[in-house]
Amino acid sequence: MNEDLPGFELFDPFEVEVNGITVTGRISRPDSSGDKPPLLLLHGHPETHLMWHRVADSLAEDFTVVAPDLRGYGGSSKPAGEPDHSTYSKREMAKDAVLLMEHFGAERGFSRFALCAHDRGARVGHRLLADNPGLVSRAMFMDIAPTLDMYSATDRAFAEAYFHWFFLIQPEPMPESLIEANPRGYIENIMGTRYAGLAPFPAPVLDAYVEALSSPGAVHAMCEDYRAAATIDLEHDRTDRDAGLTPEVPLRVLWGRHGVVESQFDALALWEKAVPGVTGRAVESGHYLPEEAPGEVLAEMRSFF
Repeated sequence: MNEDLPGFELFDPFEVEVNGITVTGRISRPDSSGDKPPLLLLHGHPETHLMWHRVADSLAEDFTVVAPDLRGYGGSSKPAGEPDHSTYSKREMAKDAVLLMEHFGAERGFSRFALCAHDRGARVGHRLLADNPGLVSRAMFMDIAPTLDMYSATDRAFAEAYFHWFFLIQPEPMPESLIEANPRGYIENIMGTRYAGLAPFPAPVLDAYVEALSSPGAVHAMCEDYRAAATIDLEHDRTDRDAGLTPEVPLRVLWGRHGVVESQFDALALWEKAVPGVTGRAVESGHYLPEEAPGEVLAEMRSFF
């Protein structure tokens, strides 16, 4: 793990075996100030835990922060997908996170934890809440609406804005072959054509995202993440919704004022159906809130958590 990247001065790297895979990331170091409440950070696509580099050290002053790479991303394991895409179901990815926090909880003396998650990580977080009642004390999701609602409301405008949702779910190996031919081109197009362009991403961090996507199995894993979201994840979500199951946890939702969620979805109304009592607002940013608007995000996190 590259120690020369910006941020994470108060953190140590980890590699932990859970759920049959290796999960990598960083955890904040303990200090003499006493116990700090645990906070799990889950990143989005096509990034790694490094997306928290602008806010991580500030959070570590008050929290025990655990920032992993999701299964299939960064340095974490990238197992081959099964035909039903269950290997990358949000249920399985959430299980990784729960077992990781159990591992660190045994070391640091905690059981419950708070959760802050962006994009794909927030989809994992939503499933984590649903499958583990009472485990999470408070949760914050950034720049998503519930997966089932976003797919159900798909129209031309959404398909054009989020074309990668429909490209990545195509059968193997077509999307894998095209992205593997130019991982940097994929990342710079996906991230650079949004509201803030590539300006929020320092060159070492952007290079690290490219390096991670260039590693063996990474593109396949990313595609399987999206294939799962369009198939088995929707089955799990429909089952919960049909049964009237809604997590009972304080949830705060933030989204970018200049992003697709703001322009095409009523995020609070949709989340209210999934997690009653939700609160939230738009942040002055595009999709990548912690990198585009770290001050505003930190203020929200300190207030809510």
